Amino acid sequence: MTDTARSGEFVQSLERGLAVIRAFDAEHPQLTLSEVARATGLTRAAARRFLLTLVELGYVHTDGRLFSLRPRILDLGYAYLSSLSLPEVAQPHMETLVAQVHESCSVSVLDGDEVVYVARVPTKRIMTVGISVGTRFPAYATSMGRVLLAAQPADWLDHYLATAQLRPLTRRTLTDPVKLRATLTKIAAQGYAIVDQELEEGLRSLAAPIHGDRGAVIAAVNVSAHASRGSFEAIRRELLPPLLATAKRIEEDLAVGPRR
Repeated sequence: MTDTARSGEFVQSLERGLAVIRAFDAEHPQLTLSEVARATGLTRAAARRFLLTLVELGYVHTDGRLFSLRPRILDLGYAYLSSLSLPEVAQPHMETLVAQVHESCSVSVLDGDEVVYVARVPTKRIMTVGISVGTRFPAYATSMGRVLLAAQPADWLDHYLATAQLRPLTRRTLTDPVKLRATLTKIAAQGYAIVDQELEEGLRSLAAPIHGDRGAVIAAVNVSAHASRGSFEAIRRELLPPLLATAKRIEEDLAVGPRR
């Protein structure tokens, strides 16, 4: 957002209120006033006003010392998901894929420099971090993220590679911007991505793009497997064809619209 737009129409109090909500996550489900203030950069007085407003609105609970989100906060995310036909269309095809390959399947979209999960069909748990709808991961280290990054315009990708913090999440994580660009170019050409233990040790993931009715990539679908399932090539050979077929079927149904 430009400075000009901010000076005229940007509502800073709304930005701060959303920052207070985002201070809570899986690792910090309960926070004190001081912790919220520290996480958001707000003064204690400002953080207190936002928190008590959210309490009054029913989005936050407090016992007088600790604050936590209440289930009503899900209404904010549901407003987006309920307007999005993608999860509804993708779900039955994801279930079919999971039954076929016996591995978890997810669909995500790109939000800034992160992927956000909008649909998921799990099988056995293979990650130390639980995944559900709304989970976010850095795009550069995930198969779905790389599929989505590879579909972005050149100028957008230039800015991303110049500003993104490419941190090593495992000893295998690709953090060199030049090498990452080369990888994304390859992904765009071949139509899929495979990530080998770059997000978490022992986790391999394959992703394919989901195109909208105008041909643009609007989301990505993946399947994840533990490295113990077989060699890298064996996993690619077993999982890639059914994954690509699933992406194609999702695209075909998106063109028709969700079934009622």
